[in-house]
Amino acid sequence: MIETRPADAGAAVRRRRECKACGERFTTFERRDTASLSVIKRDGTRERFDREKLLGGLLRAAHKRPVERADAERVVDEIAAEAERAGGELPSGRVGDMALAGLGELDRIAYLQFAAVYKGFDDPSQFRDELERLGVRAPGPRAGGDRGSERRKKRDSGANPSDGFRPAHPRGFVVTATRRPRERD
Repeated sequence: MIETRPADAGAAVRRRRECKACGERFTTFERRDTASLSVIKRDGTRERFDREKLLGGLLRAAHKRPVERADAERVVDEIAAEAERAGGELPSGRVGDMALAGLGELDRIAYLQFAAVYKGFDDPSQFRDELERLGVRAPGPRAGGDRGSERRKKRDSGANPSDGFRPAHPRGFVVTATRRPRERD
């Protein structure tokens, strides 16, 4: 062993080691065994706390979002620490709520993606409700309305072309006349 120091805010010990046979150096992280931690499912059964399963869910929700793996690991570490403080067991609902809160601090889009799966969204209005819980004003109609709507109404009504609007073609094309310049010899 070459060096030992705390890592992950004291939740792990980082050790630099060297192989006696070949001289190659490598790093190991030692963490407390979380096998004693468990999650109480909604039906009352207990399941071993699986930090990799939780981390995978957070990373899937944060896919292609500006969330670093280390940040997601910190959220998992906080949940594991909470389980330890609670005597080694946490209800699954508490784990999910803590995961949502952690993602909410990291990225709102990742939060919504996780919430959609965790809460089982089956209607788009549930996204609006969740946005309101986040304190974000839910999107509504565009300010100022649809800018092209007046032009389309006049165009589609068959208004006089001299007014600057052309009648619509039956297949949705705008009818315009084009002239090709003649070639000169």
